[in-house]
Amino acid sequence: MKKDIRVYTYEQLHREMEIQGEKAFRAKQIYEWLHVKLADSFSEMTNLSKELRSQLEASWQIAPVSMLECQESRLDGTRKFLFRLGDGNVVESVLMPYKHGNSVCISSQVGCRMGCRFCASTIGGLERNLTASEMLGQVYQIQKQSGERVSNVVVMGTGEPLDNYENLLVFLQILTGEHGLHISQRNVTISTCGIIPKMYELAKEHLQITLAISLHGATQEKRAQLMPIANQYKLSDLLIACDDYFRETGRRITFEYSLVHGINDTEKDAEALIFVLKERNCHLNLIPVNPIKERNFQKPDRKIAQNFKNKLEKSGINVTIRREMGADIDGACGQLRRSYVQNGGGKA
Repeated sequence: MKKDIRVYTYEQLHREMEIQGEKAFRAKQIYEWLHVKLADSFSEMTNLSKELRSQLEASWQIAPVSMLECQESRLDGTRKFLFRLGDGNVVESVLMPYKHGNSVCISSQVGCRMGCRFCASTIGGLERNLTASEMLGQVYQIQKQSGERVSNVVVMGTGEPLDNYENLLVFLQILTGEHGLHISQRNVTISTCGIIPKMYELAKEHLQITLAISLHGATQEKRAQLMPIANQYKLSDLLIACDDYFRETGRRITFEYSLVHGINDTEKDAEALIFVLKERNCHLNLIPVNPIKERNFQKPDRKIAQNFKNKLEKSGINVTIRREMGADIDGACGQLRRSYVQNGGGKA
């Protein structure tokens, strides 16, 4: 079986080429083709000899990530991509244009096993982890399709990144390394529902990324109602892990809170959230939930969401209501992929 050359770091590729008897500058050329020029095939690497290209083709591959579908919002230019992988599985990614630059949200797994009640990504469970190459491929394809540089990367699409921890670390090293796209670590966000042991491991890496915690409930009971992971990792323990992450990295935590009408958007919920967050150096993102047909959850109206935000702000919580992007396309995470599979498009 051919090895995927795109998962090798700059230093690892140099060692591999040295083993093959190639000079160091060849590794530098290949790495630049893969991670700067974003080549999809060895045939594109025109400053390499035909012999070397043939040798690479015989022993290596570049994991395919090919665009199947693209939906573009007429409201704000958000684009949602559906990508096919080499084994026929499909994943989705999103490009969100902002004044400060293009932000890309990518998937880390095919499916998800976390089971969050309001999320389309988890319906059907987990198929498999994505490789670092397949994660990079989403970013690279979107940059090629848009013709514009990606400046921010959010791993918040389908899947739980910390459930794919080793591949995630390789992805981060290559994405932010000086020899590739060299995206600043401070412009990368990793979202987790709270796999506590991996949070402690990630803190020890001392990366300057933003860690976003899917909270969605300010009490253990409310969180467990929406997120099965809360039955394994208690809210009190999760908050201790968040405090440890801040101490280790100096990076404040972002908490994500999906507002579900009648479930976690009441005045009592706001008071519980204030109790949890008021002494913490953090940011809170309120996200009116995107309804999916398989669930009966509904988003609160704008007035309820604003009142919830105002109550938090008056208590000194740093809070925003996330701007709704791509409201006229398959907005909720996992919707585009799920509709494709349901309509007979292929693997999940």
